[in-house]
Amino acid sequence: MEAQARGLLETEPLQGRDEDTVASADFPSMLSEEEREELKAELVQLEDEITTLRQVLSAKERHLVEIKQKLGMNLMNELKQNFSKSWHDMQTTTAYKKTHETLSHAGQKATAAFSNVGTAISKKFGDMRSHSIGYSIRHSISMPAMRNSPTFKSFEERVETTVTSLKPQTKEDGFCCSLDQF
Repeated sequence: MEAQARGLLETEPLQGRDEDTVASADFPSMLSEEEREELKAELVQLEDEITTLRQVLSAKERHLVEIKQKLGMNLMNELKQNFSKSWHDMQTTTAYKKTHETLSHAGQKATAAFSNVGTAISKKFGDMRSHSIGYSIRHSISMPAMRNSPTFKSFEERVETTVTSLKPQTKEDGFCCSLDQF
């Protein structure tokens, strides 16, 4: 008897053989007629309560739709509101703020770099015009000779330096670019 009582109080998980024993047990035959009737009554009561709750929920959902219609709220307005809220929530995240700040800084640096390139091009063409005194570039210098000229080499180096400095360097986390070199 004591071994049997100890078996009922075991705290170890069921083993395969234990599960087979439980599955093959005939629980209805273990219940008294009175217990069986109580469980059947409780089952009927729970099913009735579930049905009632579903009806109440359905009525409340219909009432909700009616109120929204009276207020002029429809699916499209709700989607717009949800989208606006989600967009606002995303914009307030730290990741978004850091990315926005980095891209803004990169844009400012790129604008400055392109402005410098434009100024350098204008200056170089101005220098070339003042040296040619009335002759067009086509007549004053051939393309191969122009490519080897100190002015063209200087311009080419500035463009290469600018392009290299604008290329982002990926951080180890792979999320953001380092723009400290600007």
